[in-house]
Amino acid sequence: MSFLSKTLDRVKPSPTIAVSNLAMELKAQGRDIISLGAGEPDFDTPAHISAAGIRAIEAGKTRYTAVDGIAELKQAICAKFKRDNGLDYAPNQVSVGTGGKQVLYNALMATLNPGDEVVIPAPYWVSYPDMVLLAGGTPVFIEATLDNAFKITPEQLEAAISPATKWFLFNSPSNPTGAGYGWDELKALTDVLMRHPHVWVLTDDMYEHLAYDDFAFCTPAQVEPALYDRTLTVNGVSKAYAMTGWRIGYAAGPKPLIDAMRKVQSQSTSNPCTISQWAAVEALNGTHDFIAPNNAMFARRRDLVVKALNAIEGVTCPVPEGAFYVYPSIAGLIGKRTPAGTVIADDETFARALLEDTGVAVVFGAAFGLSPNFRISYATSDAALAEACARIQRFCAALV
Repeated sequence: MSFLSKTLDRVKPSPTIAVSNLAMELKAQGRDIISLGAGEPDFDTPAHISAAGIRAIEAGKTRYTAVDGIAELKQAICAKFKRDNGLDYAPNQVSVGTGGKQVLYNALMATLNPGDEVVIPAPYWVSYPDMVLLAGGTPVFIEATLDNAFKITPEQLEAAISPATKWFLFNSPSNPTGAGYGWDELKALTDVLMRHPHVWVLTDDMYEHLAYDDFAFCTPAQVEPALYDRTLTVNGVSKAYAMTGWRIGYAAGPKPLIDAMRKVQSQSTSNPCTISQWAAVEALNGTHDFIAPNNAMFARRRDLVVKALNAIEGVTCPVPEGAFYVYPSIAGLIGKRTPAGTVIADDETFARALLEDTGVAVVFGAAFGLSPNFRISYATSDAALAEACARIQRFCAALV
């Protein structure tokens, strides 16, 4: 009899973390590695936000807080939702956790029973299906293909919903594709959801402020106010504020759901880091003048990578509307061989051979539920991206 829980048989370790760990191991061995796996800005946390954390330490704000966030942060979150999304929430409708991942996990743990289904567009963030499985639910996938710019259609959503559907888990702009749903596109999806009152909406808006060109972000409860009472809107400070290591995520939704999520958190981690909470107050309430120049830099990097990848025969890379990822298709490379004789049978083989031969670490598409593709995070320096793309070009050119 195994000592370990059988629940673990339902899930797998995070592939993105696995890629990052392998890249670090190879680098420690002296290999020249360029890691494009982690979804983490290479910018430092803005100085005024870091200063707020330092002030919290100096003021002795280092003790336990309320389980799901200090009052000041909840008030800042309410102000953010009103300012940015036109959504009105009271502090008792807000939950703060140790990163967006915990907030999502709490919501699923608090609501899912065996047999409950969660509809998830694919490609998806690698953790969504496994969190659903850990919570006892069943993920149901809708394939968002390259032909439709990695976006699902209303018809697909309608077909995926069943009497067992409890949540529609939605992410825009998307990790891993960077695809963003405009107002009309999202309205078409919310129209479907309005016909199915038993389905709740779990929207992951973590990349809200990372939007480029003419793309304007919108969120489901904003587009369709009638969904307000069955929507949990999740966000955080990790990406746009370059605060990944501070570990603060948050959500707002119906009070009974927030109360249930608090109960889960009270028996797992209890409160998020106090110092990080005070830094997040400053992030939300303070100046946002760093976001526009950071986004301009991300957009330039995006264009560099898209141009370089589309110059490769057999690779197709659409231009994403947001986030800091590209998700190129390698359909034209499947079946080819490396000079050493490795057959590129799938995107996992491609990613491993690319890392071994060139030192460029990417995440294979099967990890996100749609193949044959791979994900590049362009949240790194222009020089590293240019060199990585040159290596990818040489690797692909050598395939026969």
